[in-house]
Amino acid sequence: STGLECRFKIADLDESISIFTTRPDTIFGVTFMSIAAEHQLLESLITGTEREEEVRKFAERIIEEKQRQRPDEEPEKEGSFTGRYCINPFNGDQVPIFVANFVLAEYGTGAVMAVPAHDQRDFEFARKYDLPIKPVVIPEECPLEPETMEAASTIPGKLVQSADFNGMDSLDAQEKII
Repeated sequence: STGLECRFKIADLDESISIFTTRPDTIFGVTFMSIAAEHQLLESLITGTEREEEVRKFAERIIEEKQRQRPDEEPEKEGSFTGRYCINPFNGDQVPIFVANFVLAEYGTGAVMAVPAHDQRDFEFARKYDLPIKPVVIPEECPLEPETMEAASTIPGKLVQSADFNGMDSLDAQEKII
């Protein structure tokens, strides 16, 4: 795949989470990070935090459930906030890090930048956990209002809330952002 690989520094730790995205035009709309229950940084993220025990139990349960799950089965999206935040390298936003049952450790980096306004899986997760939805690609025919959106928008459009890339066509912006 063609895309962008970058690192989100973890606030208050000397670590970072690496992600790969085929939609770099949406990177300014990241409102949370999702990692796999088996992610190599999970222990560093939760050790010594008030959420350590809760997150560890959640991750163990998710790993067990994945082992019993049929390949074609799509479980309800679940997550557990790690108590940590990472920093979007493009705009400096601090976003919460969740362990999520839909992220696979063996696919990509085992971490997914979550852009609920432009990815349906992230949209459903954000609605469930009351996380922000930040549209950054606005189709010409329909403005996007986070409060009234019923689904994620994957339609190309013009970038907004995207710093120097504002007003740029989303497809053209992908290469420039990379």
